[in-house]
Amino acid sequence: METATATVSPARAFIGVSEVWVPEGDRLVHAAGEYGALRAFEEASIRTSFGYGEGLPGKAWAEARPVVLKGFDGSYFKRTEAAKEAGLTSAVALPVFAGEVLKAVLVVLCGDDDTTIGAIEVWAERDGLLLLDDGYYGAAKHFEWVSQHTHFPKGQGLPGGVWAAQTPMLFRDLGSGYRFIRSESAGAAGLTTGLGLPVPVPGEQTYIATLLSARGTPIARRFEIWDAREARMGKDGGAMLIDGICEREGPLWSEDNPRRAQIWQGPIGQVLGSGLPQVISGGQIAAGYSSMVALPIHRGEEIAHIVAWYV
Repeated sequence: METATATVSPARAFIGVSEVWVPEGDRLVHAAGEYGALRAFEEASIRTSFGYGEGLPGKAWAEARPVVLKGFDGSYFKRTEAAKEAGLTSAVALPVFAGEVLKAVLVVLCGDDDTTIGAIEVWAERDGLLLLDDGYYGAAKHFEWVSQHTHFPKGQGLPGGVWAAQTPMLFRDLGSGYRFIRSESAGAAGLTTGLGLPVPVPGEQTYIATLLSARGTPIARRFEIWDAREARMGKDGGAMLIDGICEREGPLWSEDNPRRAQIWQGPIGQVLGSGLPQVISGGQIAAGYSSMVALPIHRGEEIAHIVAWYV
């Protein structure tokens, strides 16, 4: 992993806001967020809470599934005016369940213009195939159309591979990789990197989320997958970095950036200890990045994996 000490100005990010909502009594309250320069929207968010089924986080909670909302006007979204002033037009909510218990809801919000390219997709299993439940694609309209007309059996493509393995996966070079079924349209859209992850929910329904990043408006400049399963880490717990993609040269881990994370130590350790997603900015993260999101993926009641992305 790189050892740079100066922050590099990134390309304009696909995701404008990331925030974490946690249950407190019968409501979801604001736990963390990264808002960049959108101070008014941040202030509006901190003052807001959601009941069961209320707003986007409350809907993900009540329906126990990932939810994509591609337009706020006239919808159940509660912060429409503040979002409009901030230039935010779409959002995706990913619930984090440990067995039957909701731990948190991660919400990411995006703006929309003619140059914003990327994809956040939710795939759902129906009759033995994964079909697109919904997704946000920015200006990648043809890729969106192709995705709406694509399905995946278990083991095929990025969504099908995650479904078969029940683990997060990273795909590189989406435009030329034979494993990525939509490679031709991905290449035409400028999509380069794909992160797929299971979204466990109560019941039998299977959901897979995919984050597809483009070079011009990346979702992130670094992705990581950490394995926290006891079979790998032993009785002492912790997590091991098993895969990652970084836009800069150099190894993913070093003496300054160890491959293993222990409980409560560093951002990954905070996820291990709390079981909650973390949205962090500033000096707590690797040099050269302005913010990170770390998302736990449970198997039953225990954390099996953590995925992280850095901007």
